[in-house]
Amino acid sequence: MFEFGWPWIFLLLPLPWLLRAVLPAADSGEAALKVSFLPDLESLVSRRARRQLPTWRQQAPLVLLWLLLVVAAARPQWVGEPLPLPASGRDLLVAVDVSGSMDYADMRWQGEEVSRLTLVKHLIGDFIQGRHGDRLGLILFGSQAYLQAPLTFDRQTVRTWLDEALIGIAGKNTAIGDAIGLAVKRLRQRPAESRVLVLVTDGANNGGEIDPLTAARLAAEAGVRIYTIGIGADPAQGGVLGMFGLTPGLDLDEPTLRAIAEHTGGEYFRARDAEELQAIEASLDRLEPVAQQPTQARPEHALYSWPLAAALLLSVLLAARTLWPQRPVWLTRRPFWSRRAP
Repeated sequence: MFEFGWPWIFLLLPLPWLLRAVLPAADSGEAALKVSFLPDLESLVSRRARRQLPTWRQQAPLVLLWLLLVVAAARPQWVGEPLPLPASGRDLLVAVDVSGSMDYADMRWQGEEVSRLTLVKHLIGDFIQGRHGDRLGLILFGSQAYLQAPLTFDRQTVRTWLDEALIGIAGKNTAIGDAIGLAVKRLRQRPAESRVLVLVTDGANNGGEIDPLTAARLAAEAGVRIYTIGIGADPAQGGVLGMFGLTPGLDLDEPTLRAIAEHTGGEYFRARDAEELQAIEASLDRLEPVAQQPTQARPEHALYSWPLAAALLLSVLLAARTLWPQRPVWLTRRPFWSRRAP
């Protein structure tokens, strides 16, 4: 149906007439010259002014122009029928480690060696893109934890923020406890059955202010399920440095990550390569959705451009009439193709 988004704008319709009645006249009312026949001049001017008062036909275009502008400002729109939005009821936060060790290139993607963060961007990005009906959010953590994207149905925006994540943007250390605490803070106001955190890291907690197990107990009390993913190749698979046991960042604290998952009713996964991370993605996709009240939305099609375009055209015509009160000479001439040869 047709409606106005801001109908109160129509209260401004009498504004020009109110301003004309309230504001003082342009002249001060005092005569610039004092002459003996001033009363005769005043009477003559008043008679001419009365004869030159604008008629209704002259005022109509200006009134119509003001009406079109007010109508456009009132946001005319066509509102469609309510449409259901697919929503599973799950609120899912993804916390990704962006500490310095995530830059180590011990993973392979499509035949090329890539860093751990690059692989996470590819596969966790696909996981985010496939979460139809879920509210998704993104946390990036290093020495500190930051909410990069709040919970939203806009999966493409969340994936874009993940793709633009940089190594060291949150510091060089790993604050797992702070990331869990931030997730609990953001999820506690959501339905308890739908709070999920997927935490991806390649190291142990060596930064932040909250102990990971303490944060896990808080998450369990808030009903947040945490699925932890430890990423990084084994020393034997970590390239030349890995052969000597020098794989950077592979101080992965698996017992702590496993305890976090067990405390919150989640699960711990180990991702040593792309295939294992893809399998983890498939496992996470099997999470059961939680039913909520159906969400509906009514599509809105803005129509303000039509009265605005009409007001612009009318203003151009009024300006042309003011600049050229009579028809230009070139319009009165006969076209050359209609002239007869002498």
